[in-house]
Amino acid sequence: MPDGRRIAGRYELLEQFSRGGMGDVWRGYDAVLDRPVAVKLIRPQAVTSPHLAEEFEKRFRREARVTARIQHPGVPQVFDAVLDESYEQLFLVMELVDGVPLTAYVRPDRPPLPVSWAVAVAAQVATVLSYAHDVPVVHRDLKPGNILVARDGTVKVLDFGIAAILRTDVTKLTATGSPIGTHQYMAPEQVRGGRVTPRTDLYALGCVLYELLCARPLFSGDSEWQLMMQHVSAAPVPLRGLRADVPEALEDLVLHLLRKAPEARPADVQEVYERLRPFLPVPGEESEPEVAGLAGAPDPTGIFRRPYAPRSRTGTGSAQAPVSAAGPDAAPAVVPAAEREALREQLREVRAHYLALMEEERYAQAAEVVGEMIEPAARALGSENKAVLRLRTRQAVSRQLAGDHRAALPEFEALADAYARVSGRSSEEALECRAQAARCRGELGQVTEALAGLHGVLDAVRAVDGDVSENAVELRRDIGMLLLAQQRAADAFAVLEPLHADLCVVYGPDDELTAEVAETLAVIRLDLDGGGAGSPP
Repeated sequence: MPDGRRIAGRYELLEQFSRGGMGDVWRGYDAVLDRPVAVKLIRPQAVTSPHLAEEFEKRFRREARVTARIQHPGVPQVFDAVLDESYEQLFLVMELVDGVPLTAYVRPDRPPLPVSWAVAVAAQVATVLSYAHDVPVVHRDLKPGNILVARDGTVKVLDFGIAAILRTDVTKLTATGSPIGTHQYMAPEQVRGGRVTPRTDLYALGCVLYELLCARPLFSGDSEWQLMMQHVSAAPVPLRGLRADVPEALEDLVLHLLRKAPEARPADVQEVYERLRPFLPVPGEESEPEVAGLAGAPDPTGIFRRPYAPRSRTGTGSAQAPVSAAGPDAAPAVVPAAEREALREQLREVRAHYLALMEEERYAQAAEVVGEMIEPAARALGSENKAVLRLRTRQAVSRQLAGDHRAALPEFEALADAYARVSGRSSEEALECRAQAARCRGELGQVTEALAGLHGVLDAVRAVDGDVSENAVELRRDIGMLLLAQQRAADAFAVLEPLHADLCVVYGPDDELTAEVAETLAVIRLDLDGGGAGSPP
């Protein structure tokens, strides 16, 4: 359930993702724009007077604006920057990215990544850094925990905002003499408290690439001090001594990135990218076999093998409707009576929360609320239990109302099949889901398929309820409007004129729907009289 805390009157904190030295990350919700967001809470180390607070507020907003200027798909968008009235807490409101942190790819209990995967991550990070350094913004804390691989394989670099806002070489608002950075990836000049430049990020990129290629950090030690001293004075173990299949030129690049003196490293990230290019997959090349221990993890090489590829077709990939992990035919688990009652109470709470959100037109959040309940309910009750099907239907409806027709379509189609199995193909629920799936197709531009779907549902509805039931009237209206969208004015007129006559008899000429159809017919008449498609029947 939501934490209930609201920031700036619009951003709700729902669930904490992570806690770190520089701040906490929350999954949030923007009540104004009805969308999920990420909210980064930042704690300044020392704002000890009203004067410092005023200076910090100016700096905070200026640096947040600078961060927002990094316009690249690999940098989550900054939507807002909020400083609370006490000047004790800062909030960056950002794009919420669905993906896998790089830390999941480099665990020591797994073999190292394929060379192409490691290089693809490094090349994408280099591209992001090129845009940041041009602003100019130096990240200062590049590490696997700040790198995310999104579901489409795009690499996202996080926390530029933190680095820009808490810079120590501009003000002394952070703890005096405390360098910003993570010890395992900290350049020698950061350890010494020297000047930080774009080449500082290059050193950290070298540390990350080294770890991706050999599945172990560049240096390890028993204390932070020992780690920092190794970065200052210890020589890296050459990669090819740890992994023989690393190309020699790639090893040379990594060791070049890891040189102690900033001026001895590559000139810039553009040079780094060019030296990585020979090891990247080429367009059309097949992907690596499944990487051990990473089944289902996003493949960072995909954007190179299939550059600017279209979105996956509807019904494949991430747009598929959620299905219980047990499968549609699996028996539900045996649940003790006390747990069943607790589940019923949860379902009641979720329903009440969902209805309240829908009343406020917060459709995207409503979809999330019921979506979180589907899997536990399906495990306990079975994936085709009516309570579970109602949850899935609510999720599909709220996504449709939020305008996410691509996600709602496969959900409605899966629900239509499930209701057909549970209640019969002509049941009200099955027909309604088929109709909503067809409407989604119409919104997605699949008009021919949408018309076929609506006609099929209308035939079934007419057979049971006749031609002027509420469902039949809506279906006839939707069919007429889709025909009009196909520039088939005469066909649309042939559907809507008898519908208007029926509406006048059943609902009266002043009814809202009757008036809407009359206006549409008037427009069609103008088009037909003008010679667009012949005279009306």
